[in-house]
Amino acid sequence: MVKRRPVVVISPRLPHRDHLCAVVPLSTTAPERNVPYVCRLELAAALPPPFDGERLCWAKADMLATVGFGRLDFFRTGRDVTGRRQYLHPRLSAADLQRVRAAVLYGLGLGDLTAHLG
Repeated sequence: MVKRRPVVVISPRLPHRDHLCAVVPLSTTAPERNVPYVCRLELAAALPPPFDGERLCWAKADMLATVGFGRLDFFRTGRDVTGRRQYLHPRLSAADLQRVRAAVLYGLGLGDLTAHLG
């Protein structure tokens, strides 16, 4: 995956890994097949440009990546009255984040670990 796309940060801050996080990319294109490692999400608000208008997306949990926070670029929403940039920080519901994390387990071939999540 080489183009810029929105992601879900799925990892908490870990000791001695302050500048790293695990992310799952989002796609606005539906998958060709219904597989357990792709998670359908309906976002509370539409994604901003260049993804504007899209609320329906899919977490591609088989494409998990660990990246530095410096590689992430927050959604810019404009500038405040003093000229400072403003950013959007959307969050998934706890239930949606749990579904994405379960899909990650399937993407890693560890789907049997999700039995307790039901």
